[in-house]
Amino acid sequence: MKKSLLVVDDDLPFRERLSRSMEKKGFEVESAESFLSASQIIKKNNYDYAIVDMRLTDGSGLELIKKIQSKSPGTKSLLLTGYGNIATAVAAIKSGAIDYLPKPAEIDQIYDALTNSKEVLPPPPENPMTADRIRWEHIQRVFVQCNRNVSETARRLRMHRRTLQRILNKHAPRE
Repeated sequence: MKKSLLVVDDDLPFRERLSRSMEKKGFEVESAESFLSASQIIKKNNYDYAIVDMRLTDGSGLELIKKIQSKSPGTKSLLLTGYGNIATAVAAIKSGAIDYLPKPAEIDQIYDALTNSKEVLPPPPENPMTADRIRWEHIQRVFVQCNRNVSETARRLRMHRRTLQRILNKHAPRE
């Protein structure tokens, strides 16, 4: 019997490619492009698995995972995020996700995270981000969350405003 899977991502090409790949791996896939459409779908059906993007155009993937878990506690949910950090991981697990993966993630990586229910740590990534890259991405995320206000971002990061401006003017460090 095929396992049911809900894929929720507002990136159409990625969502379609992921859905096709998961169908080839034996899942019966249904997809949604937004928080609202996914909410309507989960009212009607329960799923064995769910892959949810953290940032949807009309809502939070974390909130959607909470909704999925309250309707169907047996659903194994995986959160995909462009902002991979410890705070995101903790929030994903607290919301009910079994794991989270930073984007861009390979299809096999997503499949393994979704279906590997062992209580062991996953193998280390082949090409992990450098500490400089992680720091840069964290600063960028806080900057966006502060509506690109340099003074507010500097205050929240506890750094001097000019130091932050120099960092923001540089290119992203290599991974």
